[in-house]
Amino acid sequence: MTALGSTPRRDVVTKVGPPDWRWLLAALAFPPAGYAAWLVAGPVDSSGSALLAGVIAGAGIGAAQWALLKRPIGGRLVRGGIGLGWVAGTTLGMSAGLAVGAALVSYDTGIGALAVMGAVSGLGVGIGQGRLLVTTARKVGWALLTAGLWALGWTVSTAIGVSVEDQWPVFGISGALVVAFLQSLVVRSFTRPEPRS
Repeated sequence: MTALGSTPRRDVVTKVGPPDWRWLLAALAFPPAGYAAWLVAGPVDSSGSALLAGVIAGAGIGAAQWALLKRPIGGRLVRGGIGLGWVAGTTLGMSAGLAVGAALVSYDTGIGALAVMGAVSGLGVGIGQGRLLVTTARKVGWALLTAGLWALGWTVSTAIGVSVEDQWPVFGISGALVVAFLQSLVVRSFTRPEPRS
């Protein structure tokens, strides 16, 4: 409800800005996080391996993204309203999303199956991360955006010939660069603090 004569404040979550070039560094976390998860959990060919791989890869990706959400203010680096819950949300979201997504496609590694698995994994990650955002529109928008981009990430990695038959927990650097670039256009509009009225 707004006071008489005032205009309601709109939360524009679809504002596309110039790329946040630092966010592209997040792409560099995908290959080592995925490889470490694959070494420890093995191929994503069962719910157990998917859960464990999701925890390991999610923690690595989430930690890298969280570190990149810091921004300089007054010569010091501070988090822009995003706490360590970003890492926990990414970890839990990826673990659950990967387990559900991989099982949904019966651990298939065809391009269509991986796009579905990516969408479900990305939705889990987006929900886990989005719970920290300040408005419902941002929470829902981030979850849906991340789902779509993770489907795209798997599609790109598969299309260029990554050995997806090895059942990796996350797409490779080609998909990660595409995802990180597209997220870099909107990440600040989603994660900025709520303006004071």
